[in-house]
Amino acid sequence: MRTIMITGPGGSGRTTVAAATALAAARQGIRTLLLGTDPTDTLGAVLGAATGPAPVEIAPDLTAWRPDPAAGFRDDLTALQDHATAALDLLGAPRLEPEELTPLPGAAELATLRALRDAALAETHDLLVVDLPPVPHALALLALPEELRRYLCRLLPSERQAARALRPVLGRLAGVPMPADWLYETAGRLDLDLAAAAAVVADRDTTVRLVAEPTPAGSDAVHTAVLGLALRGLRPDGLIANRVFPDGHEEGWLAGRIAQQRKAVDEWGTPYDVHTVPHLGHDPRGADDLAALGVPGVGAGPARVEWPVGDRLAEDGVLVWHIPLPGAVREELDLVRRGDELVVSAGRFRRIVPLPSALRRCTVEGAALRESELRIRFAPDPGLWPAAR
Repeated sequence: MRTIMITGPGGSGRTTVAAATALAAARQGIRTLLLGTDPTDTLGAVLGAATGPAPVEIAPDLTAWRPDPAAGFRDDLTALQDHATAALDLLGAPRLEPEELTPLPGAAELATLRALRDAALAETHDLLVVDLPPVPHALALLALPEELRRYLCRLLPSERQAARALRPVLGRLAGVPMPADWLYETAGRLDLDLAAAAAVVADRDTTVRLVAEPTPAGSDAVHTAVLGLALRGLRPDGLIANRVFPDGHEEGWLAGRIAQQRKAVDEWGTPYDVHTVPHLGHDPRGADDLAALGVPGVGAGPARVEWPVGDRLAEDGVLVWHIPLPGAVREELDLVRRGDELVVSAGRFRRIVPLPSALRRCTVEGAALRESELRIRFAPDPGLWPAAR
């Protein structure tokens, strides 16, 4: 299944563009699921039909779905209490009833990840269009599956499950209850769910489209988003310049705004595939307005961002890891190696990535930012590297 994720600065019209993209695909006969992440029904307002926690058919080949984070949170916590009954009784803690549970921060993000997983596993649609939150929250959401899996692995590593037979003995010796099987089983199910969501984000058929108004603030947001996406190995397949004023108004009070828009679009057109969407003079509502926007089609999407390791052992005695980071600033880059992982910080973004197997047996010799690419040099560790024959 192809997935198109749409984000942009707050107020840029990303929900409208997401709805128009989904509608255009459905009219091409592509079975499309439009997933909304806004707790308010802005998606329904744009479509002219209410959306909710159950998928709703909006038009032929077009289904809209806005997951309810409160329902998922109640179900998950109720199930956790059922598993932990013995521990709660031991502590004398009363059970929480579903009616008194309200979502905690992060519940909406987990509901979105669950929806991504369910949509991918259902295989009932050919295209998934996701109306992501604004750029900063969208980038955090895309990073969440990988980060949560890393934390889960550190807290409950799989090798600990090998000691299941010893837990009753250890419990009697220590005098306290040891983690029960259900805890590891729950962690295993959660890891599978997160892996499924992470697979959707990392899939080669998943692309991201950025929506922004062509203004100086929009340009800053686009450059920030591109850098954040690059650190996650993603490249936008297009940039939607939204609410562009039509020609013929170059004189008068709109002249300055139109000149500003044209300058921004010209600048964007150098590194990105830019598509302009006209300003209709009102907020688009319903199928006719969405069709009038003329958003780009599904397309093939860009090639996946690769982080190759170059072999320069013969020439310079090093291996070079190439990490594309368009828009990165040298003064805002930071690298820290922690065992077999590398912590890469670029501006406000940070990612902890496992080293490729060959680089785990090397030491870091240095790094440089050249041509929007971070190049990290690794020298083989004589104590770990195979001896030459």
